[in-house]
Amino acid sequence: MNNDGLVAKTSSSREFSQLAELHVAGLFAAAGWRVYFPHVDDGFDFIAARPAGNQWLIRPVQVKGKYPEADKSDKSVYGYVGELTQKHPDMVLAIPYFDLGDIPVIKHVAFMPFCMIRSHKRGSKCEPAKFVQGSAHPRGGHKKYFDHPGLLRVADPDWSKDSLKGSD
Repeated sequence: MNNDGLVAKTSSSREFSQLAELHVAGLFAAAGWRVYFPHVDDGFDFIAARPAGNQWLIRPVQVKGKYPEADKSDKSVYGYVGELTQKHPDMVLAIPYFDLGDIPVIKHVAFMPFCMIRSHKRGSKCEPAKFVQGSAHPRGGHKKYFDHPGLLRVADPDWSKDSLKGSD
């Protein structure tokens, strides 16, 4: 922290991970989901649930924030690459994309279904964005997974079967 009590620009992504998790949980709660936090975080950051007719939709959520450094170059694909400690076919991989700056600001959140996560030599990858001139932007057909429209898709009972088919 600096003398003003603000987090310095050089803060590590770990310092913002709780901010990302709570932000995403707040978005779910504002959209009418009930949010449950585990006593021990061993993979899923929280569980989101909501009634859907005579059943409940249950979505385990794992949040993986993207925190660009000042020297980050443009990338045609940008997202999460690494280990997912837990996996589930109905899960949501939420990827909050932070903008560069002194104070952490989330520009976009991608709400990705399990079927959009691929195997990678470092574990898993899901790269629905591109990084251009210091900022993340949805790429191609992935736009339907971002922000409010993306969160609305999570409530679809066929969420786990969603794909880029039929995207704009």
